[in-house]
Amino acid sequence: MMGTQRDYYEVLGLSKGASLDEIKKAYRQLAMKYHPDRAQPSDKKSFEEKFKEISEAYAVLSDPKKKELYDQYGHAGIDSRYTTEDIFRGADFSSIFGNMGGGFGDIFEHFFGDFGSDIFGSRTGSGRARRRVGEDIQLQTTITLEEAAFGCEKDVSYYRYDDCPRCHGNKAEPGSSKVSCPGCKGRGSIRSGLGGFISFTQTCPQCQGSGQVIKNRCRQCSGEGRIKGKKNLKVTIPQGVDSGSVLRLRNEAHFASDARGDLYLYIDVRPHPLFKREGDNIRAKLKIDLLKAILGADIDVPTLAGSVKMKIPAGTQPNTIFRLKGKGLANLRTKRLGDELVEIDIEIPKKISSRERKLLEEWARLRK
Repeated sequence: MMGTQRDYYEVLGLSKGASLDEIKKAYRQLAMKYHPDRAQPSDKKSFEEKFKEISEAYAVLSDPKKKELYDQYGHAGIDSRYTTEDIFRGADFSSIFGNMGGGFGDIFEHFFGDFGSDIFGSRTGSGRARRRVGEDIQLQTTITLEEAAFGCEKDVSYYRYDDCPRCHGNKAEPGSSKVSCPGCKGRGSIRSGLGGFISFTQTCPQCQGSGQVIKNRCRQCSGEGRIKGKKNLKVTIPQGVDSGSVLRLRNEAHFASDARGDLYLYIDVRPHPLFKREGDNIRAKLKIDLLKAILGADIDVPTLAGSVKMKIPAGTQPNTIFRLKGKGLANLRTKRLGDELVEIDIEIPKKISSRERKLLEEWARLRK
C-alpha cells in the first residue's frame, strides 16, 4: 500500500456507511482542492501526498467488494488481498468530473493515468512515457473433487499476443528506425487545460506515450509489435482448491513492450456423485442393513483415496454420523486435512420370507 493507515472514511471526511454518491462528492471536492497542479512550489510535495491518500481512499470505498472487506476487517482486509496496482485497477475517476463539460473527464482520466504511474513508481527515467503492460487473460478449467483433494496438473490452451518474430516488438521494419514524436517533442505527454482554470498532463495521442513514432512499420505485424498465436500451458493445481478459487499465473498473458499481462485461471470443481463438500470436510451417506446396525460390524467405507474399514458399533441408530479423521481435503492455506463425515442410513428390507417372519415374530415376543 502507499503507507496510509488513516481511516479511509476520515480521509474523505465521511462517516462509516456513507453512500456512493457521498463518497464521490467528497472525493471530487478534495481532489480539486489538493490537485498537485494547484499547489505552490513549496507545497507541491504535501499536495501530492494528500492527493495520493484521498485517491487511495476513494479507490477502496467506491468499489463494493473492496469496501465490504474494509468495513469488516479494516486495512488488514485490503493489505492482505490487494497490491497498490490492484487497488486502483478498475476505479472510476473520470465519471466524477464528467459533469463539468469541455472534456474535463477525459483530461482527468489521462492525467490520473500519468500521474499515478509517476507517484506510484511505475515510470522509469525522466520522460513522461507510460509503462506498457500486456492485457490480462481470464480462463476457466473444471476439475474433479479428487483432483481438488490431491492436486493435479492441467493442460490449458488459449490464444495470446506474442512479440513479433520479425521486429521483436519494435514495431518498425528491420533496418528502419523510430524518430522523435513531433506532437510531444519526444516527451510522451502533452499538457492541456480549460481556459487557464487548471492544466493537466495527458498521454500524447500521436505516439501513445512512447515519445517516438515509426516511419516504416513492420510488414509482418503491421506495426503492432505483436502477433496472435496459440499457447499451450501445463498448470499445477494445488491441493484444496474449490469452485471460485483463482490461480494467478504471472507473465502468461498478452505481450506488450514492457511486460506481459497475467493469466487468471478460475477453478470449477465438478459435483461428486457420492461426496458433498463442506469446506475442508466431505460428507457421505452410507446404507447398511438392519442386522449390522443391531449387531455391529466392520464395513468398507469409500473415501477420496479408496476404501477403508470402519467399525459400526452394535445398536447404531439411523442418521448417526461417524468421523474419519484426515480423510477430507487439505486446507488451501494451512494444508491441514479435513475429515470425512459418514452418515448412516439403515436399510429396511421390503420383502422377507416366511421363515424370516417367524423368527422376527419370535424375536418380537422375546422383547415383549
